[in-house]
Amino acid sequence: MARVSFSVVAMLLLWWWVTMAKVKVKAEYIKYKDPNQPAAARVGDLLSRMTLEEKIGQMVQIDRSVANVDTMKTYFIGSVLSGGGSAPLPEASAEDWVNMINGFQKGALASRLGIPMIYGIDAVHGHNNVFNATIFPHNVGLGATRDPDLAKRIGAATALEVRATGIPYAFAPCIAVCRDPRWGRCYESYSEDHKIVQAMTEIIPGLQGDIPANSRKGVPYVGGNKKVAACAKHFVGDGGTIKGINENNTVIDRHDLLSIHMPAYSDSIIKGVSTVMISYSSWNGGKMHANHDLVTGFLKDTLKFKGFVISDWEGIDRITSPPHSNYTYSVQASILAGIDMVMVPVNYKEFINDLTYLIKNNVIPMDRIDDAVGRILLVKFTMGLFENPLGDLSLVNELGSQAHRDLAREAVRKSLVLLKNGKNGTNPVLPLPKKVPKILVAGSHADNLGYQCGGWTIAWQGFSGNNYTRGTTILGAIKSTVDSSTEVIYLENPDGEFVKSNNFEYAIVVVGEHPYAETYGDSMNLTMADPGPSVITSVCEAVKCIVIIISGRPVVIEPYVSSIDALVAAWLPGTEGQGITDVLYGEYGFSGKLSRTWFRSVDQLPMNVGDPHYDPLFSFGFGLETESVKELVARSTSAGVFGRPCTLLIVVALILSLRLEFL
Repeated sequence: MARVSFSVVAMLLLWWWVTMAKVKVKAEYIKYKDPNQPAAARVGDLLSRMTLEEKIGQMVQIDRSVANVDTMKTYFIGSVLSGGGSAPLPEASAEDWVNMINGFQKGALASRLGIPMIYGIDAVHGHNNVFNATIFPHNVGLGATRDPDLAKRIGAATALEVRATGIPYAFAPCIAVCRDPRWGRCYESYSEDHKIVQAMTEIIPGLQGDIPANSRKGVPYVGGNKKVAACAKHFVGDGGTIKGINENNTVIDRHDLLSIHMPAYSDSIIKGVSTVMISYSSWNGGKMHANHDLVTGFLKDTLKFKGFVISDWEGIDRITSPPHSNYTYSVQASILAGIDMVMVPVNYKEFINDLTYLIKNNVIPMDRIDDAVGRILLVKFTMGLFENPLGDLSLVNELGSQAHRDLAREAVRKSLVLLKNGKNGTNPVLPLPKKVPKILVAGSHADNLGYQCGGWTIAWQGFSGNNYTRGTTILGAIKSTVDSSTEVIYLENPDGEFVKSNNFEYAIVVVGEHPYAETYGDSMNLTMADPGPSVITSVCEAVKCIVIIISGRPVVIEPYVSSIDALVAAWLPGTEGQGITDVLYGEYGFSGKLSRTWFRSVDQLPMNVGDPHYDPLFSFGFGLETESVKELVARSTSAGVFGRPCTLLIVVALILSLRLEFL
């Protein structure tokens, strides 16, 4: 009997242990941590578990300068960013970036629910904050290519370089429609024509990946850990302000706002863009950061955008004048308008305290907070951030890779717009001969990598010189392209008599604007930086000259055009200067077309294609084309000389000699 009782007890104990184990397993199952669950179900489960403090934390984005492990954990911070030029250390490597960001992430993961933060950065023409990254042409140049597939490939390359540093979120693209080149951000715009801007939103699937065929409209999509969340900005009308004044007022009726400035947002949402950033600017006197009608009513409700809406840097502070004069009101107005994540970026405790007060006093309803946090979590779940929160070193070789530099070089040559080729439209000087006794290269922008990259490069306002990242200057590209027997003389600002007395075969003058970003680039005169105009005058009066303009927009050039033999708008080409020499010397032909109207005088501004009394120096869509040397030879052979070898040799020799003599 005792033996039977022992067996029964043993069986009961075994049954109890198995039952408890099953209960424990069941208790440990957490839906939001299950990647097999739909994203919406995971969002709902996680939201139901979150305290008010945890929800508010998700709505906060802070700068890396105030981030640390304890802050991330204690305040449940949802996002960190690098502002323009904000890096772990000078010339930081990809590994330095990964290690810094993983440190912040480990703080977020150590919080009660382990919600990962999302790290964001301005990668607006390549991974432009990072040393040794590939710097692509700014958007104004890409607009001149009229090549959406190129934009998509640039997006994919940028995503790889951003991911190489452990970052999953890029504040790009800017889809502003710049209607006045006096605006300091005009180079961030693809065009004055919304149709070109719409076409170039193809960069979004490049950054994020192509959305699945059955994807619902407005739902964000990021296709794995080689892609990044994108950000369409700045919603809406930032390119239409009075006189192009940055962060100012766009005075326009609703019809024109929706028909000019809104279409690219609709396209971006259809392509699955994850986030939208709000503009500092106002529409008819009302700050966009406080505009419920457009942010919630139109963007979220009409366009069905399901990702999250983020403010600009201290954007909510600027709802009041002066900024930050009534911060509690700014928090109230912006969150009620529909902003989900606030780029605080420093005074996060004040924001948290004010938002907490407004919620607890029923000024901001809880369902608005749940909507904001739900959108943020949806993006994080969709991009796989919960499964792969930490960066690694598997992609470090993508940073500044040769394949990406080759792509940037292609973008440069396709973006160049040939505005003049030969005086009076005759005797073209391009393509140039590589083998001549001696040539002159002049101008402040010929040997300055910082100048040719422009703003938003390494530092917020860009840089000057050749020491802050890796690339090829235009002078360097010329020296590597011409024949080894050709003597290349470089003088930044040569004297006219020196030019006349040296028997140069031709001169290449490279001048333009100095780097700038945002308000620092606002200009009411749009003149080239000195001594650019005087260099053009002294050189072009003495020798055949090819002038290359490095600028973020059209600038005053009409007074000098008559003295110039060939004129090229090169925009802000980035690090790959060989793209310029590729077309100057005939490896490829010129193909770029103006995506902006080139004015005669600033007194005409604003002036856009289709306006009454449209009288530009160079019209929207203008751009001369040339053939490559190979194409010239091929055309000659197809003209009936192929069957006569002697004649063919004569034709080829003639073409080359004519090129040597500028025809």
